[in-house]
Amino acid sequence: MDDRNLKQSVGTAFFSKSTKRFLFLLRSETSYDNTWAFVGGKVDANESVLQALQREMHEEIGWDGSNIDKNIPIEKFTNVKKRFEYHTFVSIVKDEFVPILNNEHKGYAWTTIEGWPKPLHPGVFNTFQEEEIKNKISTITDLFGDSA
Repeated sequence: MDDRNLKQSVGTAFFSKSTKRFLFLLRSETSYDNTWAFVGGKVDANESVLQALQREMHEEIGWDGSNIDKNIPIEKFTNVKKRFEYHTFVSIVKDEFVPILNNEHKGYAWTTIEGWPKPLHPGVFNTFQEEEIKNKISTITDLFGDSA
């Protein structure tokens, strides 16, 4: 496939090692208003996926990317017909934090993966339906979650 016209986006679910919970953001006045999603957005021209992830973290939640132990890729969804790729990561942090939300979001929640808020953004919902993704997330929570 010719990548020159391929549209790419990126997103991440922050995972707190100390609580074993994930950060979800409530979208506002954008496509899929009032659905819960991850930090993320479009990859700009001449920008790598990881550079876009850093930029989106800063723009959407005021996070400078420091104190992330690891960014783990868990999915690369490709829609060949629409020439679109979405890269999903889990970003491991020691503790939960209070995000500084921009106008794209009107709320946030740290929840367990089993207790995610509803309704989910359709893309996030579809990701969580994949058995392989569920297994990856389970492995991440087992490996990186602090023991009580």
